[in-house]
Amino acid sequence: MKNIKKTMFIIFALFFQLSKAIAFSACSKCGNLEVPYPLSTNDNCGDSRYKVHCNDDILQFKSSEGFYYNIHSIDPNAYKLIISPPEIQNGRCFSSDLSLGGLRLDENLPFNVSTHNTVMLLNCSNNLINSPLNCSINSPCRQFEEKMIEASGCKNTLCCTYLKDSAMTAHMIRVRIGGCTAYTSVVNFKPGDPVETWKYGIELQWIPPN
Repeated sequence: MKNIKKTMFIIFALFFQLSKAIAFSACSKCGNLEVPYPLSTNDNCGDSRYKVHCNDDILQFKSSEGFYYNIHSIDPNAYKLIISPPEIQNGRCFSSDLSLGGLRLDENLPFNVSTHNTVMLLNCSNNLINSPLNCSINSPCRQFEEKMIEASGCKNTLCCTYLKDSAMTAHMIRVRIGGCTAYTSVVNFKPGDPVETWKYGIELQWIPPN
């Protein structure tokens, strides 16, 4: 009887460890991107608090407003991923997430916008001229407007640039009618680098699971 109980205990312990291992396993690749733990594309892998989406082999991050941003790189060792900025409509200086107020993250989830993003706000109201943002003729956003085709509709309007720092909200990049209607972002921007070498993206970081 003791041997039977002992065997049953061992089986239960192994089953528990196996279940735990499955629960904490990495998800399958999505297209050409690995999906490392704790990111989760379904209920059978990763951690459900770190939800991302695999849609037609494209890995995407969903904002709190329901907008999907393509993920183009992940660094699991640094707890970071980079999403693509929204498209700017041709001929109009409107970001594709304008109707939702720009990028908004759910503050109850373990993601935030990192401090490595240099944000360029486009087609801005003159109210921003006296803001602490860099809205001068030498602002990097001017180079973006001049050199990048998708920003051609933003020329001859006010644009402003700022480094996303810890003093600002870490859960949104805001655009709106009456403010600025479009934006882009460059990760690890260095003044003087040619526009063609800028690393366009919005870097998000996550808090590792306990």
